[in-house]
Amino acid sequence: MTSSQVRGAAGVLSALIAIAGPRVVQATEYTLASADEQVVGEDQTVVTVYEDTLYDLARQYSLGSEELIRVNPEVDPWLPGAGKKLRVPGRHILPPGPREGIVVNLPEHRLYYYPMPKRGAPRLVITYPVSIGKMDWRTPLGLTRVISKQKDPTWYPTASVRREHAQDGDPLPASVPPGPANPLGQYRIRLAAGNGTYLIHGTNNPIAVGLAVTHGCIRLYPDDVAALFALIRVGTPVRLIDDAVKVAWVDGELLLEAHPPVDAQGQSFEPDVDQFSELLRAAVGDRTVAIHWDYAREVLQKADGVLATVGLEADLPVAGGAL
Repeated sequence: MTSSQVRGAAGVLSALIAIAGPRVVQATEYTLASADEQVVGEDQTVVTVYEDTLYDLARQYSLGSEELIRVNPEVDPWLPGAGKKLRVPGRHILPPGPREGIVVNLPEHRLYYYPMPKRGAPRLVITYPVSIGKMDWRTPLGLTRVISKQKDPTWYPTASVRREHAQDGDPLPASVPPGPANPLGQYRIRLAAGNGTYLIHGTNNPIAVGLAVTHGCIRLYPDDVAALFALIRVGTPVRLIDDAVKVAWVDGELLLEAHPPVDAQGQSFEPDVDQFSELLRAAVGDRTVAIHWDYAREVLQKADGVLATVGLEADLPVAGGAL
């Protein structure tokens, strides 16, 4: 498979991008046309106006701030200026594994919710950007569940959190009541993980959504957590995963989505391309695939979350290119 073949296939996909359309907030709810549908959403291009910041646009298009900044590195996130064309990555490969309840993919900084399908209605997936844990507060992996929900919660910072803030010269009270100073926002969803110490909640600092900044909890934009809170029930399963590399097959094309991996402290770091390549091989399995490895490694190294066509399924091995 030649570089021009791969980039030509990618060019066909990029024709789906809408250029400089009206400012419509990107939907986070998608209908799954079939049980094996793997990709949802659309990429877009928008043109900035003078008042824009990338942080505001990220929230408008249901992205974490880093998602938008990462794919527009040449643009000042605070002062992009008027008339700048921005890439808005809106396509997502659905995470592997069961499509039920809530799935949070930590490297992607994204939550997926699969509502129970209604009789005769199509299946849906709803997705939101999230913040995850930092440093020694890494969000745990594995299967857990929702054990309680509360509106307008009081925040009781743990002793370790209070010590951390005290060391930074920012002492915390023993409790913070509901209101604009409460970092939990207006909604709290408690998980069974860590004996109930881990939460899904809102925030009083929306600009940080999409970053590893929490004390292990999963933080959403205020509007998003309000919507999720209304949808889920106590007992909803929650699966926390760590998949920096996702692949999908669409009409014989191999799509690759790569995100910066997270370390033991929950911080993103530069990907190891060789290790990423092994993950790609494992995901492809025993299919006969013509992969343009130079381009695939470029996508893996960039790890910006933008889907790319890196290979084509083949009936016969292709010299020098088959996996």
